Amino acid sequence: QLSEDVERVSENPTDEREGEMEVHEDASSVILPDGELGTTTPSLRFSKTCLKNVFSVILLFMYLLLMAVAVFLVYQTISDFREKLKHPVMSVTYKEVSLYDAPGIAFYPGKARLLSCKHHYYDHIPPLINPGQPGDIECTTQRINYTDPFTNQTMKYALVVQGPRDVKKKELVFLQFHLNETDQDFSAIDYLLFSSFQEFVNSPEKPKFMKDCESSYSSWKFSGGFRTWVKMSLVKTKEEDGSETVEFKQETSVVNYIDQRTKPRSDQLFFVVFEWKDPFIQTVQDIITANPWNMIALLCGIFLALFKAADFAKLSVKWMIKIRKRHLKKSHQVMNHIS
Repeated sequence: QLSEDVERVSENPTDEREGEMEVHEDASSVILPDGELGTTTPSLRFSKTCLKNVFSVILLFMYLLLMAVAVFLVYQTISDFREKLKHPVMSVTYKEVSLYDAPGIAFYPGKARLLSCKHHYYDHIPPLINPGQPGDIECTTQRINYTDPFTNQTMKYALVVQGPRDVKKKELVFLQFHLNETDQDFSAIDYLLFSSFQEFVNSPEKPKFMKDCESSYSSWKFSGGFRTWVKMSLVKTKEEDGSETVEFKQETSVVNYIDQRTKPRSDQLFFVVFEWKDPFIQTVQDIITANPWNMIALLCGIFLALFKAADFAKLSVKWMIKIRKRHLKKSHQVMNHIS
């Protein structure tokens, strides 16, 4: 049809120009209805429609960007949650007490002999009157024999002494041992600490109790010819299964003992002091900082924002299509009216 019109125009250019003049005259003489009389020109109306479409496209791209950011946040949140589950944080709390449960101090003196044992307060230890001679044993002690838990063949002899309790009065236990002779170049006495002397007393199988303590706790030494000062602190660790383990941390200071006995002696004297370092029981527990409820709340917020943004984008697209259809409809009406 367009080609026929072009041929017709090429054949009768004069008639076509006359027809165009008549159409322009008719168009200028047409009176538009009241609804089509407006103050804005067609070019201004077209520019507003174009701006609206551009703005809608920009909003659509912003939605896509926000969706990408939300997906990244979801992935990052889930990754952080899994990482926190694998690596719990160690939590340390301190509980202040006035009285400790008296610990048990197990000595392995070998050939050495306990000469004296006393409880003193306020860090005051009076001078020894007869060092190297038997004195008062005012501590609660028990002697026990049991088999070595690591070899199950060697018999071990242990002297178990009740430790200090009153931390506010700075209660301490002072012990003196004597070893007449030794075949070794270095003379020392082994000892270990366990959490409750009363549990040892109430245990129906004391050898088994001592074997378990030796398997669970570390042992230390103090040497002859020195005064060894041991300051203890208690650490409780809560395991994942709910059980609780207890261990001791200790600070040891050694002071040289000046032997003022008149005659030169070949024997060895051992002096050791046990007291609490501070009134705080340290509790160690692994805590998983990842809270599943926080993650669920964050994911719900992200997905809700996505759904709202998707709904907004859908409405924007529908609005763009509606504006486009309205513009095309008006264009067709104008063209049909002109025709």
